[in-house]
Amino acid sequence: METKQVLVTGASRGIGRAIALAASTAGYEVIAHYHRNEEAALSLERDIKERGAKIELLNFDISNREEARRVLDGYTEKRGALWGIICNAGICDDNAFPALNGENWDRVIHTNLDGFFNVLHPLVMPLCRKKQGRIITIASVSGIIGNRGQVNYSASKAGIIGATKALAVELASRSITVNCIAPGIIETDMIKDAPMDMILPSIPMGRTGKSEEVAALAVFLLSGGASYITRQVISVNGGLI
Repeated sequence: METKQVLVTGASRGIGRAIALAASTAGYEVIAHYHRNEEAALSLERDIKERGAKIELLNFDISNREEARRVLDGYTEKRGALWGIICNAGICDDNAFPALNGENWDRVIHTNLDGFFNVLHPLVMPLCRKKQGRIITIASVSGIIGNRGQVNYSASKAGIIGATKALAVELASRSITVNCIAPGIIETDMIKDAPMDMILPSIPMGRTGKSEEVAALAVFLLSGGASYITRQVISVNGGLI
């Protein structure tokens, strides 16, 4: 059987790395995107190759529309349509709203929300011609309920949720599912400075989540068993909301 290719953006660390590893274990060929952290990307590449799985690295800035299109068009011209696209890459730049400046706002919106368009737009038509595929976006609990000090981040993630639902409607007739995973408080670098003594009491399970728990859901949504699941936002948050 042909190995299915799955692109994971922001695959060099955190949730993206866990998804890339889980997808390779499940038998997919991983196309691992990274931007600046080449050392972490090469470490992921070594780990996956040591398992006997296939991986290819792609380096581009998801906030740069022209660069993203050039790299992704080059990939599809060479390899054809992907099976799965997991839009995981994102950043946060937190501060109370009165203290946010235009750079804080633009950086988060251009990376997180514009990145949705910049990555998916070059890849959707090849999927449509193939009439099969999986698209998974990674949002956040912050995009559902809003978090103090994250007006820019919450706006970008809420936008991703809306865009995901709309795209799911457009692509459903072509047997392409489009779903969103909204993680809660997951053990990554993003929460290293968070006030956990204040956050943990609000989580019914009383603990943070693991990247592997998000990755397990992503791999299921890539599978044939998820072929009738689309336009959904699925939270992985220990009962937080």
